[in-house]
Amino acid sequence: MSANPVLAFPHPADEPQAATAIAGDLLQSVRAEAARLRSRLVDVLEEKLAVSPEAFTARLAATLHYPVLSMDQLHGLAPAFDVLPFPLAQQKTCIAFRDDAARLLVVTGDPFMLGLNAWVEDRMPGPFVWYLAHHADVAAFLARFEESMRAMEDVLSLDKENESGALQLADLSLKSISEDTSPVVRLVHSTLYDALKSGASDIHLETTANGLVIKYRIDGVLSQVGAMQRSDFAEQVMSRIKVMSELDIAERRVPQDGRFKVSMQGREVDFRVSIMPSIFGEDAVLRILDKQSLSDQMNGLRLDFLGFDARALKVMRHLSNEPYGMVLVTGPTGSGKTTTLYAAISEINHGHDKIITIEDPVEYQLSGVLQIPVNEKKGLTFARGLRSVLRHDPDKIMVGEIRDPETAQIAVQAALTGHLVFTTVHANNVFDVIGRFMHMGVDPYSFVSALNGVIAQRLVRVNCPHCSAPYVPSETLLADSGLTRASTAAYSFHASNGCGQCRGSGFKGRKAISELLTLNDEIRELIVAREPIRKIKDAACRNGTRFLREAALDLVANGETTLEEINRVTFVA
Repeated sequence: MSANPVLAFPHPADEPQAATAIAGDLLQSVRAEAARLRSRLVDVLEEKLAVSPEAFTARLAATLHYPVLSMDQLHGLAPAFDVLPFPLAQQKTCIAFRDDAARLLVVTGDPFMLGLNAWVEDRMPGPFVWYLAHHADVAAFLARFEESMRAMEDVLSLDKENESGALQLADLSLKSISEDTSPVVRLVHSTLYDALKSGASDIHLETTANGLVIKYRIDGVLSQVGAMQRSDFAEQVMSRIKVMSELDIAERRVPQDGRFKVSMQGREVDFRVSIMPSIFGEDAVLRILDKQSLSDQMNGLRLDFLGFDARALKVMRHLSNEPYGMVLVTGPTGSGKTTTLYAAISEINHGHDKIITIEDPVEYQLSGVLQIPVNEKKGLTFARGLRSVLRHDPDKIMVGEIRDPETAQIAVQAALTGHLVFTTVHANNVFDVIGRFMHMGVDPYSFVSALNGVIAQRLVRVNCPHCSAPYVPSETLLADSGLTRASTAAYSFHASNGCGQCRGSGFKGRKAISELLTLNDEIRELIVAREPIRKIKDAACRNGTRFLREAALDLVANGETTLEEINRVTFVA
């Protein structure tokens, strides 16, 4: 039987007695309205009370005499899906947990659900305690486990089976996954399917001393979605990935790189695979290249869709409309450099110019643009491809990345001979680009003559609009961010606790921030004279350059993101 004493762990978020209980006549009227609208009673009641989620949960708890759990407290507990399976937890909006003393507690977001009490009591193996949480918090908690539970479904209960079967273009669908007889194939395909549905950019499969850990990179941040305590299974999963990528299954001592394709919802999706030996076996990283989906997003893509501020947009559009010269975009892997270049090319692609790109790989497919994929195995490098491109009478050229001195030299010469060249290079900021080209042996005078401007960018996660709320940062956080209470008096600080819309992360989507360097005569003279970067920075500031940190702080001031997020992405000044 259930009971409702307050446990020592976890501590209730609020004392229900401190809140005002909901009047019985109001409950009766809301119940009738919910029946008329065919809506959940808990939803209609919350709308009728018109209070914050925390206040609503506190009043509901005071009425039903349940202790309350906050979102943070939910994440501190271990779900007992062996007692109340995940699909049933989703269906009934309630979760079973075990506390530190292995006692059972059941958290519900909808205590008015018909027959819920009897249904739960019938499935509990022993005494348990009811707790109440906001229904959106329960949904968000379950959403965080969704990918993991799908991927692991039925796998742990099956005996070890050896991998077999010929290589085919796998069809990813819930039906095909459920029909797979091998648990290894089912796990791999489920992981790929869930990663695509979640919008992940990379899948990380990490072998540990005890088994396998699965992580997705979503919005630039890694999050663990599953773990298996079977070391033999980890080896079989790596073998399956190698078979799909046509790699050497027997080789476990050196890194291997490969690719494979799958079919999902009638479209082909490419995966770029990197296998790396580790002390416990092998790890794999799968980069997802969903070209068709990305190409659909590219249709009509413009620079203002990426979140740049108005001043940055004006400068970037000016640079991309110059008749010739070089436009450089810099930043770490995953900072959106290629997307920015494609947005710029999309805006100037009016059909009157010959536009050619050379990339590794071709990530987006653009109409009216000749796109050439690098193939180093066949001898088609960036440098060799760029030479051939120049003989193809282009007006505008995009070079996916400048990696070596030869490519840098050819790109500079192309910009000097009447072509507009868009390209990327790996550097931390616009000033490091100068040193990078000097290090590659490019003549400073030719470089500054060709260069129109440099754009350094980062992607910053933005607060979820559904659960973002004002908050006051601590003095420690302000100090760690290089700020003071006085300097942030006009800031509108917002943060999110997580909800079902953002899968409990508190963030939904990303925006680009930028640092722009346009060259004038003073800056060109300083670069040719190899003056210290400090002098070039001072001249750039006088010319209107704003640093990445300033752009990031603008987002914080407007309540679009948090200090923790910009500290993760940019250096504290």
